[in-house]
Amino acid sequence: MTASATTRSAQAPASAQPREATAITRERQRRARASLPLADRQAFEDAHRGLIETAANLEVTGVHGRPVWTLRGFSFLQQEEAPDTVHPGLWRHARLNTFSGLFKVTEGMYQVRGLDLANMTLLEGDTGLIVVDPLTSVETARAALDLYFRHRPQRPIVAVIYTHSHVDHFGGVRGVVDETEVKAGRVQVIAPAGFMEEAVAENVLAGPVMSRRALFQFGTMLPRGERGTVDAGLGKAGLPGTVSLIAPTRLIEQPEETVCIDGREIVFELTPGAEAPAEMILFHPRERVLNMAEIVTSCMHNLLPMRGAQVRDPLAWSRYIGRALHRYGERSDVLIAQHHWPVWGSERLRQMLRNHRDVYKYLHDQTVRLMNLGYVGSEIAEMVSLPASLAQDWSVHPFYGHLGHNVRAIYQRYLGYYEANPAQLEALPPAAAARKAIAYMGGAHAVLQRAREDFEGGEYRWVAQVMSQLVYADPSDRQARALGADALEQLGYQSESATARNAFLQGAAELRHGLPKVPGGVRLSPDLVRALPLDLFFDYLGVRLDAPRADGLRIVLNWQFNDTGQRCVLNLENCALTHLSDAQAHDADATLVLTRTVLDEITMRRTAWEDAIAANQVRVLGDAQKVRTLFGLIETPEAVFPVVEPRAQT
Repeated sequence: MTASATTRSAQAPASAQPREATAITRERQRRARASLPLADRQAFEDAHRGLIETAANLEVTGVHGRPVWTLRGFSFLQQEEAPDTVHPGLWRHARLNTFSGLFKVTEGMYQVRGLDLANMTLLEGDTGLIVVDPLTSVETARAALDLYFRHRPQRPIVAVIYTHSHVDHFGGVRGVVDETEVKAGRVQVIAPAGFMEEAVAENVLAGPVMSRRALFQFGTMLPRGERGTVDAGLGKAGLPGTVSLIAPTRLIEQPEETVCIDGREIVFELTPGAEAPAEMILFHPRERVLNMAEIVTSCMHNLLPMRGAQVRDPLAWSRYIGRALHRYGERSDVLIAQHHWPVWGSERLRQMLRNHRDVYKYLHDQTVRLMNLGYVGSEIAEMVSLPASLAQDWSVHPFYGHLGHNVRAIYQRYLGYYEANPAQLEALPPAAAARKAIAYMGGAHAVLQRAREDFEGGEYRWVAQVMSQLVYADPSDRQARALGADALEQLGYQSESATARNAFLQGAAELRHGLPKVPGGVRLSPDLVRALPLDLFFDYLGVRLDAPRADGLRIVLNWQFNDTGQRCVLNLENCALTHLSDAQAHDADATLVLTRTVLDEITMRRTAWEDAIAANQVRVLGDAQKVRTLFGLIETPEAVFPVVEPRAQT
């Protein structure tokens, strides 16, 4: 299988459109509506409180006029009652996430919400402005700051704070500050310990597959509408803009540190390993405001994002919330976060902290309890549900996370994918297993006939599962693709989780229409590339090595960087690419002399290796053919590849 292999499916007609909710889905929505605390309107008051100017009609464009952000297309969410194609809890949450604009939290503290997936918090100091989390892209960050300055005095930015290492909390930094101001010492950039390593490493080695899976999680390729995407859980998801990064000038390294910035006292408390590997919460004593960053928002979070990541630690997560409750609960009047809307009132925010502390502990403890009784992850996911006391709190409903998926994540954290049944150790891969299973079931015709009966009976989970088998056995089977899409669609309509809904509906769309077209291919942000440690760059090369074609080869290359003084040995042997820093090999086949700037240009695909060598930007001393051979073994990943069907075999 190669990176250039493409899908072999016969695409369904482009006229295949989303279906309406079935009678069974409508009844399921009715039961959900009856069980939910829909009379609780407090969140609507909170989400609207302090509004200065809405951003509902604001459109943000990027390079070449390409749209980066707009809430247009979500006007259908203005209606109060959920349609049958959307879970009523998710509908309510999606409506709340349309509240956008500039909001006053308290004196000297403002937020821009609904102009990106995340919030930007703005703190007014004695002489200047402190920006907390400058959003995902340069374009949306600049628009957020412009919105703020339309209503508040023009002040210089004196500090930027990154609460954690996810891109929607730092990527827009160049939209709010100029790096020359940072280098001159006029602007501080403050982040938690380990920020740069995690911010750069996130999505680099597994970047292509994570980007592909993110299309399912966030639903950015789906149409906006009652039968398409309605939300992304944490907020509305925009299109890719310009991602930037400026390195921190100050790290918070102690578990708790109090820092005075432009007359503002801020208590920073580290919370690593929960929602992000590097993260911190902020407490503002004078204003009595607690900023929980992203470890407490108005929904249950992911313990394992559907796009993929390392499994997060629910025990640590719960402990951090409990510690914040103990230290700051009695001293706070407002709880804010870097997603969603604030909560006002000391008792209300303490209750929210208690419930979020308990939901992660509950999921952890009950999963491990059942695990120790011998149940496996897929079984436990069927057995654990929110207790009644937590189910009445909207803020812990799984609008972004997914309860069953979180349970499986906890199982994986402790035990991995293997459920101890030896039959799994050498199980056939999906396509081969599917062909055998369909044959055992009596062939495609018999399977389709029975699956249609099950669909009519509302067995959508099973129909989706067995149609996936049929599609993997024969991707050209249009009937299987159509029925599988219909089943996934009904599951999406029924899902309270925005990310699960998006995944189901994206899967249905791809079964009907084939692979989506994603412009631009796989590219890394220039700032992230420049911040990439050299060791991580060579690891990045290693995971792109086409090992079967390297069988029997041994190539040793010395690397010398004139601008940084770094030296490195790159070794291809036994189909593995390894490297050693601060070293040179006496038996190297060749030595490459270049600058880190040139390497960055090549990594960003602005320059090809051969062109750089021809232009003498890279000098090769020794066997140039060995260099060409090695570079010829490095693949360029595809931006889009099959997910709901098998890849073509070559």
